[in-house]
Amino acid sequence: MGKFDAELIEIANAISTPGKGILAADESTGTIGNRFQAIKVENNEDNRRKYRQLLFEAEDLNKYISGVIFFDETFYQKNDAGVPFVELLSQQGICVGIKLDKGQQPIEGAAEGETSTDGLDGLSKRCAEYRKAGARFGKWRATIVIDSAKGAPTQLAIDEQVRGLARYASICQANGLVPVVEPEVLMDGDHSIEVAAEVTQRVWAAQFKALADHHVLLEGCLLKPNFVRSGEKAAVQASSVEIAKWTLRVLQNTVPPAVPGINFLSGGMSEEEATLALHHLNTVPGKKPWSLSFSYGRALQKTVLKVWEGKDENIKAAQAALIKRAKANGEAQLGKYAGGAGGAAASESSFVAGYKY
Repeated sequence: MGKFDAELIEIANAISTPGKGILAADESTGTIGNRFQAIKVENNEDNRRKYRQLLFEAEDLNKYISGVIFFDETFYQKNDAGVPFVELLSQQGICVGIKLDKGQQPIEGAAEGETSTDGLDGLSKRCAEYRKAGARFGKWRATIVIDSAKGAPTQLAIDEQVRGLARYASICQANGLVPVVEPEVLMDGDHSIEVAAEVTQRVWAAQFKALADHHVLLEGCLLKPNFVRSGEKAAVQASSVEIAKWTLRVLQNTVPPAVPGINFLSGGMSEEEATLALHHLNTVPGKKPWSLSFSYGRALQKTVLKVWEGKDENIKAAQAALIKRAKANGEAQLGKYAGGAGGAAASESSFVAGYKY
């Protein structure tokens, strides 16, 4: 057993508590700026702080959220009363996580659009510093492109991304952080759900081989994958039930039962689509030895931002919108979501081509 093994297992299982999931609030300064622009809010540090405070101070957040992923700036910010956000969430029993990757860079010799993920240099030191400051898990996003016309994904790109994720995971665990492993097969493209399933299965199989090669403790890590679904521009869009069936099939073929939790990313699905996909994943027949939950950013925050509009008088209403969506996803994790939370606004697409955090 490693130095932190028992604690890593405890944290991974705490994040995987039934009826709860992860709020991804780790958008970079540029990405949050794009969202602010849509609601005519200036992208400055204090507005970013106020918005994150809105999220973290929502009443009953800990009923449905077991972990929150921070961006570096947010990690060191405080609320109006001077309480650090890390402490604010920890007091609610919510685990604090930190985005550790430094974005995507093109891979020379791979297909056009394929990338590797920056951030391994100095990662061990950063992990140790974040843990000392209160972080208990990390997150690292690697993207895989499907584009048959360009020959993507290449084996080169898959190998590069899964090995990087495995190296990150082992460094996290050596420093006492639970790694959230995020090999995202992007929904950009016109491919069918069958093609998405074939590629996703290749990626997840390669990912767990790489994690084994790097001696990663599976009981002390979490997977943050995409749902298996049709490309955004596909002529035929699979239903949420079909998405659930294909996703479960690929999970069963690739993910060991030692992994305590699988927290899906929304990947540009609307709030309602993401919740329904999770609900059906938890209700379709089949063996499910893992907690199947969420790690949503856009699919928890899109309506919140529209309600808030940067105005103090809208904070309570925006917080209510967050809790409504978080509750819906908590119910979906339990397979008890009845549908309709958030009304028509929740069905608006959140897709952004080539999305970057």
